[in-house]
Amino acid sequence: MDFLNPVINGFAVVLEPTNLLYCLVGVVIGMLIGVLPGLGPAATIAILLPLTYGIEPVTAIIMLAGIFYGAQYGGTITSVLLRLPGEASSVVTVFDGYQMARQGKAGTALGLAAIGSFIGGTAAIIGLTFLAPIVAGFALDFGPPEYSALAMLGILLVATISGGSKAKALIAAAVGLLLATVGRDIFTGESRFTFGSLELADGIDFVPIAMGIFGVGEILYNLEERHRAAKAPSKVSNVWPSKSDLKFASGAITRGSVLGFFLGILPGGGATIASMASYAMEKKRAKQPERFGKGAPEGVAGPETANNAAATSSFIPLLTLGIPANATMALMFGALLIQGVTPGPQLVEQNPDLFWGVVNSMYIGNILLLIMSLPLVGIFVRILRVRAAILAPITALITLLGAYTINNSMFDVTLVVVFGIVGYLMKKFGFEPGPLVLAFVLGELLESSLRRSLLVFGGDPTGFFTRPISATLLVVFVLVAVLPGIRSMIAKRKSAPAASAAGSTIKEKV
Repeated sequence: MDFLNPVINGFAVVLEPTNLLYCLVGVVIGMLIGVLPGLGPAATIAILLPLTYGIEPVTAIIMLAGIFYGAQYGGTITSVLLRLPGEASSVVTVFDGYQMARQGKAGTALGLAAIGSFIGGTAAIIGLTFLAPIVAGFALDFGPPEYSALAMLGILLVATISGGSKAKALIAAAVGLLLATVGRDIFTGESRFTFGSLELADGIDFVPIAMGIFGVGEILYNLEERHRAAKAPSKVSNVWPSKSDLKFASGAITRGSVLGFFLGILPGGGATIASMASYAMEKKRAKQPERFGKGAPEGVAGPETANNAAATSSFIPLLTLGIPANATMALMFGALLIQGVTPGPQLVEQNPDLFWGVVNSMYIGNILLLIMSLPLVGIFVRILRVRAAILAPITALITLLGAYTINNSMFDVTLVVVFGIVGYLMKKFGFEPGPLVLAFVLGELLESSLRRSLLVFGGDPTGFFTRPISATLLVVFVLVAVLPGIRSMIAKRKSAPAASAAGSTIKEKV
C-alpha cells in the first residue's frame, strides 16, 4: 500500500483541470509536429522552453512529455499517406505503410499503427511505473565516482550507438563538453573561455544552445532541403484492421513493446533506433520476408509499437538517474532544471507529485492520442499544404522572441542566432546535434563528479576501480570504446585472405 499511495496521488495530480488541459495541448502539438516534416519534438521543445517559465513544474513537464510521445503518433500519418516521414522514428513505417495505402488499406495501416502505438506506450508506462522506483532506490548508492562513470558512458553510448559517422558524433560530443566549461570554475572561481565577456562569466545557458541548434538550425536546414510533395489518398476507410491483419500484427506488437522498452532505457537508444531494430527483427523472423516492403502489416505495427514504447521508457534514466538517454531527453532535463527540479534518485522521494504526475499523465495522453489520431487525419493533411516559406519565418520569429523574454537580453538572442548557424552547418556536413547537446548537459555533472572523486581518492584514478558500481560502468565504457576497433580489425583480417585468393585466381587465368 505504501507504493500505491503516491501512484494514486499522481492520478489526482494529472486529473486536475489545468494539468489535464496541458496534457491535451501537449499531445495535440506533438501530433502536429510529428506530421510536419523536419521540425521534430526536440526542436519544438527547445522553442517552447521559454513558455514553461510561468507554468508550474509538473504542468510544464506533462505538456513537454505529451509533445514527445505525441510526435511518434503524428509521424505515422504522413509516412502512410504521403510516403513522407514527419518524424525520424517513422522512417521505416514508409516501407510498408505507404504500400498498404496504395493497395487501398491506408485506414488499416493507420489503425494498426494507432493500436500498436497505444499498446506499446501503455506497456512501457506500466514498466516505468514499477521499474523506475527500483532504479531510483538502487541509484541512491551512487556517489561522485559512480556519476562520473555513468556520465562518461552515457556520452560515449550516444556518440557510438547513434546513426551516422561515429567520428563526427565524438567530435560533436567533445565540442559540447568544451562549451560546458565556459564560465567560472566551480571549484576555484577562475574564469574560463570567457574572453573578458561579463555575459559569459556565468557560463552559457542551456536554452539558447537548444533553441539555436534545434530551433533555428532545423528551420534553416529544412528550408534548404525541401521535401518533395506528394498527393495523399483521397479517402481513408476501413480503419479497424481485419482479423488476418491483427493476427499478423499481434506478435509484432508484443515483440515491439518489449524491444522498444529496453532500447529506450539505453543511452543512445530511443524511438528511432527502436523502430529500425523492430523492423529488422520482424523481417528476419518472417516466414516470407519478401512480403516486407510490399505492404506487410507487421512492418507497420512492429516499428510503430517499438518507437512509442522507447519514447516512454527513455524517461526512466532521466527521472531516476538524472541521465538523459537522447537529445530530446536532454531538453527535458534542461526544462526540469529551469523549473528548479533536479532529476535523479531523490526525485521520487522529494517530489513525488511531479514524478507520479508526469508518469500517470502518459496513461491519459495515450488514451487521448488513440481517440484523436484517426479523426484528425484530414486536418493534418491540410496543414501540410501550408508552404514552408510561410511557416519558417513565423517559427523563427517565435523562437527569437522566446529567447529574448528569458532574461530580456539581446545577448541571448545573439547566442541563439550563432548556435542556429552552428546547428545548420552541423546538419549540412553530417554532424548529429544530439551528442553535442547531451555532452553539454552532462558536462557539468561529469566535471564536478570527476574532480570530487579525485579529491576523495587523493588524485589516484585507480580509486574508481575500488568501488563495484563505478568499476563495472568503467569496464562497460572500455568495452564500448574498444569493441568497434576490434571488429574492424577482424573484418580486415578476414577480407585480406579473400582478396589475396581472388588476386591469385586472376593471375592464374592470365
